[in-house]
Amino acid sequence: MIEVISTTLDTIISRFGLVAIVDITIVTIALYWIFLIISGTTAMTVLRGAGLFFLIMFVISKIFDLTVLNWLLSKSVGGLVLGLVVLFQTEIRKVFERVGRTGLHSVLRVADRKLVIDQVIRTSFTLSKAQVGALIVLERETGLEDVTDTGIYIQSKITNELLGSIFAVNSPLHDGAVIIHGESIVAAGCTLPLTASTLSEGFGMRHRAAVGITESTDAVVLVVSEQRGMVSLVSDGKVFPSTEKKALLKQLYYLFDITLDEFSEIKTNGVKNGI
Repeated sequence: MIEVISTTLDTIISRFGLVAIVDITIVTIALYWIFLIISGTTAMTVLRGAGLFFLIMFVISKIFDLTVLNWLLSKSVGGLVLGLVVLFQTEIRKVFERVGRTGLHSVLRVADRKLVIDQVIRTSFTLSKAQVGALIVLERETGLEDVTDTGIYIQSKITNELLGSIFAVNSPLHDGAVIIHGESIVAAGCTLPLTASTLSEGFGMRHRAAVGITESTDAVVLVVSEQRGMVSLVSDGKVFPSTEKKALLKQLYYLFDITLDEFSEIKTNGVKNGI
């Protein structure tokens, strides 16, 4: 018995070269990345349950030498992989989406991001004082072409006057969302996917739409409530209501990779400009 174990170990060690190390490292990183993406989701719970079930079945089949069960397990690998692809298609899409992101943060200069954020915040709080509803989507790295196709293309530079006129009560684009890419308003009157999650009482259709788009993309959304006049920031499927400009500015600067030093500088300039 000892000789068999020794021979097996010698065989494994003899095959364990540089190529094997690289192979194991790549597979480990890939699996870790996938688990990191789906952790905390329902997919992770299903995957954990399925893995535990098949592990138990495999152990039982080996202990009791169950021929039929062994055969079923060996023949079900292909179907299992196909089933996982169908079951986790949303998570798989997110994985490839992250791989294919273009890195908009690095394309826009910090000064440009500051200007866009300042204008959007200023307009949002102006609309909130008048209790005019608004839905402003700030595109980050995930493309929003499917969403912009549902609205009216504008392709105009961002101005407070233009944003205000889009969300004016009598405007035909009032109930839709504005999509901002870089320094431009790409489209207005866009329809966003509604979330299936349960939201707190007081959040209406605009908040459901904001949560919906941030659940499937990395976009950041500013929502102005028509009833309460409150401005909320929505990111990663979570709503952060706020009545203070500084709090929202700090969150947006963080989400758009503006450092604390730059934040201090903007805060000073914002006070001077009445932000």
